[in-house]
Amino acid sequence: MAGIFHRLFKAGESEAHALVDRLEDPIKMSEQAVRDLRKDLQESLKSLAEVKSLAIRMTKDAEDTGRLAQDYERKAMLLLQKGQSGDVEASEAERLAMEALSRKEEAAARATQGSEQAQQQQQMVAKLQSNVNDLKSKITSYENDLVMLKARARTANATRKINQRLSNVDSKGTVALLERMKEKVSEEEALAEAYGDMADAGSSVDSEIDKALGSGGNTQAADSLAQLKAKMGIS
Repeated sequence: MAGIFHRLFKAGESEAHALVDRLEDPIKMSEQAVRDLRKDLQESLKSLAEVKSLAIRMTKDAEDTGRLAQDYERKAMLLLQKGQSGDVEASEAERLAMEALSRKEEAAARATQGSEQAQQQQQMVAKLQSNVNDLKSKITSYENDLVMLKARARTANATRKINQRLSNVDSKGTVALLERMKEKVSEEEALAEAYGDMADAGSSVDSEIDKALGSGGNTQAADSLAQLKAKMGIS
């Protein structure tokens, strides 16, 4: 039972170390940071669109209210003209004109207030737009840094592996192996040369034997020829 708990503890410990390694990986942390910034950018763009939309509506409302004020003033002028011409009773025309001017003042006040609020909203839009532009610039910069970081990490990893392989090479063992190979080759070369000498020696003995036999045969033939000439009386 103790062994099982020990193995479980070791497994949990290794997973914890792996988690720490992942958390401490600068590339993964940078990638996550860039993803978070992109989420912030999307939210900022949404907020910017909403603020812009509100600013547009407020500006339009202020302009519409300003035109309404001008329209009330125009109506008051028409009423006074009709009162002068007798189309409308003068007192009634003045009363209605005063009502129109009163509403014109109210509309003008609302238009002024709406215009001020619209300007404030436009200022907020400009500030948010600047913040969004800064965030975009930072994200672009961080993404470029992340590309460079990944490239440097790959280069460093490859260099580390090469250096690790080189450090694991047993130079002494390699030298000893090469020396043994040299000795073996030298032995083979010497053995080949010995067999060559032996072959040459055998050929020389055979040549000497053949030469000796050949010279003996020629002497016997000469003796036979001399005997034949003597028999024939040829000097």
